[in-house]
Amino acid sequence: MTTRIDERFAQLRAEQRAALVTFVMAGDPDLATSLDILRSLPKAGADVIEIGMPFTDPMADGPAIQAAGLRALKAGTTLKKTLALVGEFRASDATTPIVLMGYYNPIYVYGVPAFLADARTAGVDGLIVVDLPPEEDDELCLPALQAGLNFIRLATPTTDDRRLPAVLENTSGFVYYVSITGVTGAAAPKPAAVGAAVQRIQRHTRLPVAVGFGVRDAASAAGIAECGDGVVVGSALVEALRKSLVEGKASASTVDAVAGLVGELATGVRGVVKVGR
Repeated sequence: MTTRIDERFAQLRAEQRAALVTFVMAGDPDLATSLDILRSLPKAGADVIEIGMPFTDPMADGPAIQAAGLRALKAGTTLKKTLALVGEFRASDATTPIVLMGYYNPIYVYGVPAFLADARTAGVDGLIVVDLPPEEDDELCLPALQAGLNFIRLATPTTDDRRLPAVLENTSGFVYYVSITGVTGAAAPKPAAVGAAVQRIQRHTRLPVAVGFGVRDAASAAGIAECGDGVVVGSALVEALRKSLVEGKASASTVDAVAGLVGELATGVRGVVKVGR
C-alpha cells in the first residue's frame, strides 16, 4: 500500500530536492492555535509534518520539546484530542503527510487496535514511537503496517552495521537518522559526519533517509539537505513558538513566528539540488 509519505518522497525525488520535515507538539500552546499552526505549515514550505503526542515522561526529548509537551498537557491535550486535531487538519489538506511522534505508553493505554483504527480514520500516515525497539515489533510496528501506516524507525550514530538490519527490517516511509547523540536540540550536527553516516545507511536500504536533531536555521538546513533525503526540524520551531507567547498564552504573533521560521528553513532546503539515487 502506497502512503502519502511514499508519494511525497517520490515527488520530491522527481523535483531533485530534499524534504523539509517539521515537528510541532499537538495542543501547544492550546488546541485552537495548534490547528492554526498546522494549517500554516504546508503553505510555509513544510513537506511532511510530524506531530508530537504529549507525554509526561519524554525521555528522548530536550528541554524545549519537554516544555512544549507540558504546555500541551496543561491545555488539556490528550491522545484522542491529538487524533481529532489531525482530523480537523485533514478537512482542508488531503495531501500533506502526517506522522505522529512520541512514546508507547499513551498508545498502550488507548488500546493498539482502537488507536490504529482511529489514526487511520483521522488521516495519520505514519508513526515514530521512540521507545519501542525492533525486538518489540509485535506490539505496534507490525499491526501498524498491517493497518496501512508507515512505521518510521530511528537510526543513530551508535547504530552500527550489525544492528542496522534489525532496525531497518520493518521500517517503512523513511528512516529518521538522529545526527547527534543525546536529546533533541542539544547540539548542532556536522555535515561531513552526517554525510558519511547517511551513505552508510543508504547502502542498507532504498528508503529515504531524513536527518534531524540540531537544525536551527536556513544555513544548517541547507547543509543537511546536501547529505540527506530530508531535513527534520523540531526544537527550533518549538522555541520560536515559546518565544512568541505572552504569559504562557498564544499571542497574535505565535502562528507567524512558527510559519516564518519554516519559510526560512524551506528556502535553505529548496536551494539544494539533489541528484537522485
